[in-house]
Amino acid sequence: MSLVLASVDWNIAQNVFFYIFAIIMVFSAFKVVTTDNIVHAALFLVVVLAGVAAQFILLGAEFLASTQVLVYIGAVVVLFLFGIMLTRAQVGADSELDQPNRWPALLTGSMMFAVLAATLIRTFEDTELPDETVTTTQQVSDTIFSQYIVAFEATSVLLLAALIGAIVIARKD
Repeated sequence: MSLVLASVDWNIAQNVFFYIFAIIMVFSAFKVVTTDNIVHAALFLVVVLAGVAAQFILLGAEFLASTQVLVYIGAVVVLFLFGIMLTRAQVGADSELDQPNRWPALLTGSMMFAVLAATLIRTFEDTELPDETVTTTQQVSDTIFSQYIVAFEATSVLLLAALIGAIVIARKD
C-alpha cells in the first residue's frame, strides 16, 4: 500500500515540476524573440536550454541532460555570445528591423506548425511506447556514430562555418 502511495506522489511531483519548467521555458522562449537586447536574448536562450535539460532529467535521461548542458549551453550559447561580441551588434531597438511583413510571417509560421503537428500526430498515433527502456551510453554512442554520423558531422561543419563567418565579419580590412 505504501509503495503505491509513494509512486502516486512521485508522479504528481513529476507532473508539477514538468509544468513549472514548461511555463519557465515558454516565457523565456517568448523573451528570446521579443527582447531588444541581443545579449539578454542569448541569456534567455540559456534558460530555455536549461529547461530542456531539466525535462530530460524528469524523463530519467540523465545522459541526454548532461549532453544538453555541455553541448548546447556550454558550447553553442558561448559560440553565440562570441559571435555577438565579434560582430558588435547594435544594442536596443532598431526601427529598420521592424518589417511590415510581420503578419504574413506569422500566418506562414502558424501554417507550418499545423502541418508539422498533423504529420506527427498522423505518424505516431498508433505507436505504443514500451513500458521501460534501458539505454546505455554505449548504445547511444553506437547509434550516433553509425546511423546518424552524417547529421553529427554536418552539425559540426555548420558550427565551424558560423564561427568562421563571425570572425570574417568582425575582421577589419
